[in-house]
Amino acid sequence: MPSTVDPARRFLVTAALGASATLPWSGLSFAASRNESGRRFVLVILRGGMDSLSAVPAIGDPDFAGARGPLARFAAPPLPLEGPFALHPNLAALHAMYGGRELAVVHAVGLPYRERSHFDAQQVLESGGVRPFELATGWLGRALGDSGAKAIALNTTVPLVLRGRAAVDTWAPSTLPEPTPDLVARIERMYRDDGALSVALERARALHLDGAAMAGVDDAMSSPAATRGAFVALARRAAEFLVQPAGPQAAVLELGGWDTHANQTNPNGALASTLRQLDGGLAALRERLVAGGAWKRTVVVVASEFGREVAVNGTLGTDHGTGGAAFVLGGAIQGGRVLGDWPGLARKDRFEGRDLRTTTDLRAVLKGVLGDHLQVARARLDGDVFPESQAVRPLALFG
Repeated sequence: MPSTVDPARRFLVTAALGASATLPWSGLSFAASRNESGRRFVLVILRGGMDSLSAVPAIGDPDFAGARGPLARFAAPPLPLEGPFALHPNLAALHAMYGGRELAVVHAVGLPYRERSHFDAQQVLESGGVRPFELATGWLGRALGDSGAKAIALNTTVPLVLRGRAAVDTWAPSTLPEPTPDLVARIERMYRDDGALSVALERARALHLDGAAMAGVDDAMSSPAATRGAFVALARRAAEFLVQPAGPQAAVLELGGWDTHANQTNPNGALASTLRQLDGGLAALRERLVAGGAWKRTVVVVASEFGREVAVNGTLGTDHGTGGAAFVLGGAIQGGRVLGDWPGLARKDRFEGRDLRTTTDLRAVLKGVLGDHLQVARARLDGDVFPESQAVRPLALFG
């Protein structure tokens, strides 16, 4: 299809429980994984509802400026994509990936859930269901469960998306002092006759890098600037796990701060800062994966539980909406594209007169990655991984 059309009309774009491992022992030696292909997958959950029309503004849509009001103005020029779309100026690293055909943007994307509750929407996002709380396990945990592959959550607990049959570890930085060799030996003796605890101990020991690498991550996470630098540090750490030959096949990271009900126009405000964090973290993830030789075998999906209303509210922010945007990046995808079915921003084209209308099911994006990249069978995707999704066709993301 042509890459440009009349922007006044619809723009069709080409198209479990795991062991908690936070103990500070040194040495990294993953047990053998059955992920023989070496392919890696990273999911980044943006909690709070990212304003997709700030992150990926449709500046060429004739209704954009009028619909967004003061939110249509940026501190620096947006970074151009194809058609009417651009990236927020704080997403410079993502824009470079787009230019290198390592980033695809999916716009007007969303869940089958159409309400505006963070808790319900996040449950649907992670469970892969249609309705909140109908499933108690996660789509990624179910997708990995039969493969023997391992996963890791860069968190203190296993998130819902990874719960299921998959073997899952967690890692979070610790501010505790290093244990003495005597203490480690005592714990080993105490756990020796307990199968579950001894396995958990070994997995915890395997999840710690050498002291020098650990110090850098801990410093970033425990400093007063932790809220600004934590995501970048965690992204680097995730890459260090993923580049190991027998390391985890999948990693899950989270970045909060997207519930921007006020002050979105401030170039130094919360939204601008969070976009910088996201851009810096994804750049750091790519850098470490490239250095470790794993970037060409990696796909990263970045998604939020919903988008936000099109119009500005009374406090120069936005309220909860439905349709949003997702990013798919990595050395394994066919990037340099904006994918989706653009519905337009005129009030008549909005969902309930308020929101960007969802025209692409997020499950289509996830099915495309899980099927083509991780080789999960279509029958499993339609049934076990995403129940009641037979009508949702996988999105083509690979060449």
